[in-house]
Amino acid sequence: MLSDLWMSLPNAAQDLILLIGLLAPSGLIALWVLHGLAPRALTQAMLRRYAPVNLVFVGLVAISVALGVGLISQERALRQGSARAADKFDLIVTAPGSEVTAMLAAVYLQPSDLPLLTGAQYDEIVGAEGVALAAPLAFGDSWQGHPVVGTTADFVTHLSDGALTGRMFAAHQEAVAGALAPVAIGDHVSPAHGAIEIDGADEDDHNSHGIEYEIVGKLPPTGSPWDRAILVPVEVVWELHSLANGHDAATAEQIGPPFSPEHFPGTPAVVVKADQIFQTYALRTEFSRADMMAFFPGAVLSQLHGLAREVREAMSLLTLVCQVLVAVAILSGLILITRLFARNLAVLRALGAGRRFLLAVVWGYAAALLSFGTLLGLGLGIGASAWMSRVLTARSAVQISATPGWTELHLTAGFLTLALICALLPGLLASCRSPLTDIRG
Repeated sequence: MLSDLWMSLPNAAQDLILLIGLLAPSGLIALWVLHGLAPRALTQAMLRRYAPVNLVFVGLVAISVALGVGLISQERALRQGSARAADKFDLIVTAPGSEVTAMLAAVYLQPSDLPLLTGAQYDEIVGAEGVALAAPLAFGDSWQGHPVVGTTADFVTHLSDGALTGRMFAAHQEAVAGALAPVAIGDHVSPAHGAIEIDGADEDDHNSHGIEYEIVGKLPPTGSPWDRAILVPVEVVWELHSLANGHDAATAEQIGPPFSPEHFPGTPAVVVKADQIFQTYALRTEFSRADMMAFFPGAVLSQLHGLAREVREAMSLLTLVCQVLVAVAILSGLILITRLFARNLAVLRALGAGRRFLLAVVWGYAAALLSFGTLLGLGLGIGASAWMSRVLTARSAVQISATPGWTELHLTAGFLTLALICALLPGLLASCRSPLTDIRG
């Protein structure tokens, strides 16, 4: 069966065959129209003679194609970038509330006011069967707009896959910086309360805690907002906010777990990693109850991507309408342009040129404009999407990389083929006109 053969092909082969199928009608039309004829010289003369008008039409085509290509490419880049940023967060446990808000806070470090899990709840999570990592997170501080997050050394190791430059923090006033944080090992930073852009001002004027962290390690790039963060022992964040540090008097200077439930001040989120993948699902079920909420960030992202897909489909419809309108405008314009050199075409007819030759001249002229505009639009769409990806990456610290894909090529090929088919109409109209009428003017 053909369907079975098609499904057995690799995805790249299917995409290539589809691309060839979309372009095939254009090639067949060109063979039919241009076979045995040489209209190139006249076509080039028409392109030079009406260069300003031609550039306008090429620009219209390019803008139309660029809109569609840029939209599809950027949407895919945003989806892939946000998914990569959540790769290290298998399961998150928080107090009951909004999963989206909790995910934005824990994964993307967006400032949020979240309720806290108690020490008893955290102790229950740590003691659950199959839990390999249960890292509390503590938010609320920043340094020159970079979030300062309290956590444990185990989570930093998990986030860096063990590829840490320098070493792990081992004392209260030591920190590890993300790959994009503008600090080097050996630098000192003094955090302030809240997400404040300091821009070189005296931090004492911005609710500074009066503590300096020494940067002792740097994370490798993760493609997530954690690249901009500064990670410190969670105990210090609690202490700076006049809370217990999670340890009793005998272990007050300890860094990291185990924590004492009685002295645990609370945490807005716990990042959980299980020993086995199947245990992650069991843990989500276990901690999804009235007093706790467990969720997969990937599942929440899928819901958000579903909403984004609906928006993309609406935008794609608007883009399609725009392309149709541009195609109609181009078609109308080509018909009008052919009237500009109708007398020249009539002279050719009077000299013995056949109707098929006139069709070849006009269609070749239109095909040149449409082909160049389409290729230019493809390049502009890819370039604009790449530029926008760099802007979004700089603003969000989520690694967004827009690369051209098969979908954009299919869209471009389909648009070009449809436009070249429509371009037959001006040629047919020009070849069917009476030469005497046009010569008389």
